[in-house]
Amino acid sequence: MNKDIIYIDTEDDITEIIGKIKASKDKIVALVPPKRTGVLQSAVNLRLLARMAKNGGKNLVIVTNNKALVALTAAAKIPVAKNLQSKPEIAEIAALEIDDGEDIIDGAQLPIGELVKTTDYTVASSDVDAPNQKDVVDDLGSINIDNEGPQYVPPSLANSLKPQPIGEKTVKSKLKVPDFPTFRKKLFLGIAVGILFIIFLIWANVYAPAATVIITTKTETAPVSMTLQLGGATATDLNKNIVQTVSKTIKKDLSVDFTATSQKDLGIKATGTVNVKNCDDTNPVLIPTGTRFTSSGGLVFTSTSVITVPGLSGSASLCKSSNATSSNSRDVSVQAEEAGATYNIPATYYTSAALTSTRVLSMNGTVMQNGTSRMATVVTQDDILKAGQALVDLSTNDVKQQLTKQFINGEKVISDSFNIDRADAVSAPVVGAEAIGGKAKLTSATTFTLTAIAKSELEAFLRNAINKQIATDNTQRVYDIGYDKVILSGYLKTDTGANVNIASTGKIGPNINPDNIKKLVGGKQFGDAQALITRIKGVSSVDIKFSYFWVNTVPTDVKKVDVKFILKDA
Repeated sequence: MNKDIIYIDTEDDITEIIGKIKASKDKIVALVPPKRTGVLQSAVNLRLLARMAKNGGKNLVIVTNNKALVALTAAAKIPVAKNLQSKPEIAEIAALEIDDGEDIIDGAQLPIGELVKTTDYTVASSDVDAPNQKDVVDDLGSINIDNEGPQYVPPSLANSLKPQPIGEKTVKSKLKVPDFPTFRKKLFLGIAVGILFIIFLIWANVYAPAATVIITTKTETAPVSMTLQLGGATATDLNKNIVQTVSKTIKKDLSVDFTATSQKDLGIKATGTVNVKNCDDTNPVLIPTGTRFTSSGGLVFTSTSVITVPGLSGSASLCKSSNATSSNSRDVSVQAEEAGATYNIPATYYTSAALTSTRVLSMNGTVMQNGTSRMATVVTQDDILKAGQALVDLSTNDVKQQLTKQFINGEKVISDSFNIDRADAVSAPVVGAEAIGGKAKLTSATTFTLTAIAKSELEAFLRNAINKQIATDNTQRVYDIGYDKVILSGYLKTDTGANVNIASTGKIGPNINPDNIKKLVGGKQFGDAQALITRIKGVSSVDIKFSYFWVNTVPTDVKKVDVKFILKDA
């Protein structure tokens, strides 16, 4: 009869050895362990092997000269052969030794032993027959510890249990009784370990198995290039190339500090009055606020109120020759155009371009007084212009980054759409006002806006463009629409909104359905599954990753199988 020889590696565990025995087609299986017995050093493992062989209808033989292993096989009732040519035999169980350890209780030390000591019971060798040795051995052999039938008791054990000679003195029992609480603990521990081992086997063979099928397919590129009209809140229209967009806005005051450069006298302005006489026009003359009067020395004073000078009602020559105030003259309050003691001047005559251009008027001013000087640094319009340019030059990258981070749903941000809307800048202090220490600030309320295209909207355009490039016979499908490779450029504002160019590259390849793959390879080993998938047109290579090292079959449960594709250009 043929036999199958299985060589055990030192790293093999019990499940692998059981698997190899189950996979054997021969009735006789010879296990050849290494020098280091490894997993076979466990009595539990040997019992598992014996039970599996019995249930599987196989005759198991272990080829070894290792005395320790031979002793263990005797307990498991597994035949042993010294070599592959010798006849296998079941080894004898080694003689048991009665030690004086803590697990052995001396019967003489028990309360019942003490009771025996107090009796006068003695036995003479001539009055009592010695117990039959065969009966003792038979009784011991009938003890069934593992519930596996009568146990074999070697002669050496039987000899060690011969009854002691009985003399005239009181009988003292020397038989040591096992410590049953310790035995019970070990028994329960063994049962717990066995249950855990069974649970592990169930988990390892039922729940743990999973597989990832990695398929490398031959694909070809599918370029996409088009111009989209950014529609804002308008719904996406694939036919009109209108895409709905989303925008984020941040409002922020931008400001720059600047230094005022002009010096100005901010003292008190000199004041006085100017008498205006109408000696030419019979019509009254209106003098509005702010009318400028220039003194004979060239200093300018402005009116601070509105007056009306009556028209000429008498002789013009008499009006001009008389210095007295007449009914056709009025006094108007004036103040110096600028502060300073320079404008404190005596009474003199004045002219006014605004009043003498069409008529003849005489204007005489009183003493101008109370003007004082106080030089200060003030803001000028030139200062504002320079500060405004510095405001425009401020970096806004941080604001752009803040806006970009607000798009948290995978949108594609149009970087060039970043827009800055600045309100009119306001200076503090204003133009002409004193800048304390020469320091001033220019501030502008600014609105920042950034636009993006939602992921779903952009994917719709990419998928639509690539679907137009695949074969119509359903032999190809889209593997990658190229969303991660999209480039947005050429942003341009128009009267209707804005346009942007999109460019990307997708992937198309053979039409392989992942669900069909899972059903195809379910229950197949690595080589068979690989061969089945490789036959599919367009498949370049196949690899299968199992969840654990002992798993070598693809699960039939499709939920435990994952299919991944690696795209490779044809």
